[in-house]
Amino acid sequence: MKILVTGATGKVGRAFIDRIAGSDELPNATVRALCHNRTLPEREGLEMIKGDISVRSDVENALSDITHVVHLATCKETPDDVMDVTVKGLFWLLEGCRSSPSFEQFVLIGGDAGMGHFFYPHPLPVTETQAHSAYPGCYALSKVLEEVMLEQYYIQYGLAGCCLRAPWIMEKDDFRYTLSFGQEVFGGPRWCDLFAPHKASEYASSEA
Repeated sequence: MKILVTGATGKVGRAFIDRIAGSDELPNATVRALCHNRTLPEREGLEMIKGDISVRSDVENALSDITHVVHLATCKETPDDVMDVTVKGLFWLLEGCRSSPSFEQFVLIGGDAGMGHFFYPHPLPVTETQAHSAYPGCYALSKVLEEVMLEQYYIQYGLAGCCLRAPWIMEKDDFRYTLSFGQEVFGGPRWCDLFAPHKASEYASSEA
């Protein structure tokens, strides 16, 4: 088993690699991390390659001899980057997987933002049968596009895959930062956009 992990330097990527490399649950598994801006410490069972997920040749190189893909790479509320990572990057991954002789399984780590989990009222528990309902913004839209693209590859090509919706992944002071009224981007909602500008500025200036 040879696992490609995108978004490997993020919270979930690091935890996943630690679990795989640090236990005997999958003794024959090795991990290849596709890294872009950051890298990981070297360790046994981990191979790192540098590349851009929006570049087809980089993705094809990363997929060489891979049996499983755990796709974690994503963007926050950054319109300049989100389509390159979410649509273009995922497209190259899926195209590479469907034509690879070694590929077996694709795992997309999605998010509940595509269901508008905090933005719209939900009279029933949110399940996989509910239609997508992204809240405003490019991040939530990207979560919908990811799921739709993967689902269509099941239909078009019989691709073996699944999507796991991961809600509100946080560590350390992340939760405190999500409550900020400042202009910095840390997922959704952007609280400063939900209040009048003068009130948002007032709240931001009072943050400790």
